[in-house]
Amino acid sequence: MKIKEQTITLDSLRFYSYHGAEPQEAIVGAWYTVDITMKADVTDAILGDNLSGTINYAKVAEVAKQQMQIRSALLEHVAGRIAQSLLDKFSKMTEVTVRVSKENPPVGIPCSKASVEITAVR
Repeated sequence: MKIKEQTITLDSLRFYSYHGAEPQEAIVGAWYTVDITMKADVTDAILGDNLSGTINYAKVAEVAKQQMQIRSALLEHVAGRIAQSLLDKFSKMTEVTVRVSKENPPVGIPCSKASVEITAVR
């Protein structure tokens, strides 16, 4: 078997946080979702069925949680911090895509979510 690409994805991690450019957003807070897709060589895990050969997605979720607890004015800043922290922590990771979405953003009309997505490489 020849493996073309290896990705690990966490979808819809959900957090209540206090991000936003408006002062009221720091007081009221809102619900956010974070989606993370990582590229890494996890051949050792495929062949050997051991956790040390892959990226522990529970630890990835913990990094996202830590970063979501730090207030930022912009979703771009939050997504960038999450991406950088993941690349710093997991040496097997070669690329990461992070999408941060704010539910019911204050845009003056009905809107289910506003999202920022970035892809970063080592």
